[in-house]
Amino acid sequence: MISNRNLSILLLITGSVGISFGGLIMRNINNADPWQITFYRSLAFLFSITLVLIYRHNSDILTSIKKIGYPGIAAGFFLMIAQILYVQSFAHTSIANALFTFSTIPFISAFLAFIFLKEKISTTTIVTMFFAFIGIFIMIKDGLETGGFYGNIIALICAFSFSTFVIILRKSRNNDMLPVNLISSVLVLIVSFAISLGEINVPIQDILLCFLWGGVLSGFVHSVFVYSTRFLQASEATLFMLLEFSLGPFWVWIFLNETITQEAFYGGIIVMLSVAVYSFFEIKKTKFKAISMS
Repeated sequence: MISNRNLSILLLITGSVGISFGGLIMRNINNADPWQITFYRSLAFLFSITLVLIYRHNSDILTSIKKIGYPGIAAGFFLMIAQILYVQSFAHTSIANALFTFSTIPFISAFLAFIFLKEKISTTTIVTMFFAFIGIFIMIKDGLETGGFYGNIIALICAFSFSTFVIILRKSRNNDMLPVNLISSVLVLIVSFAISLGEINVPIQDILLCFLWGGVLSGFVHSVFVYSTRFLQASEATLFMLLEFSLGPFWVWIFLNETITQEAFYGGIIVMLSVAVYSFFEIKKTKFKAISMS
């Protein structure tokens, strides 16, 4: 039987590959502006998370929301900031620049977890992060030279906000923190609707793409991420997000011919190989422990 830890790893890999198509979806939305995209993406996300909560808690959703307490509200607030800035960064810089900046999330999360949660980082994780950082450095150095300073700053703030969200999840890992997604999506809806001045009339094709992005991809990946933080440390859980950030530029390059430089290509390969090797050895190690204990 697969362990909770290995299941978390496999789910995060699947989710990260799926959500890596987000940038490609963004580039295929032709008429909606970033705030309208944020609105419909969050509406779909709200619908998806509500269905998951109904499945898990039946009609007792309000009780599950109350159980997350003030930490859950704080986590929802930081996730709201991250979700808003996630879309805004795509709109103000290249997909590659935004995703490469997001690649700092595992390192920020590891640092915050060490400071606030006293989580020690395993040798395997440190080695993986070292090689991943080499790939990220190659990508970021090349990406920042292509411009989009404002978008890069937004992406960096997004990375800090999401990392803070992760730390709160880890701190409250004994509780079911899935309702945090519900809170964040409601907050994002309110903010995006207000800034859009209620102008949410966009073509149905754009709405459907937003629902695919927010309801299917984001709904799945956020659900499995909240689940996985119960069994993986902050540095480990966010490490798999590097798959999203390294694969994303490849999709817009392959399908839309959005330029990807040689440096970005090789940097992405280094990151993906680092995560792949890490996943292989972690799953193998967990299986070995299970056999030894049986």
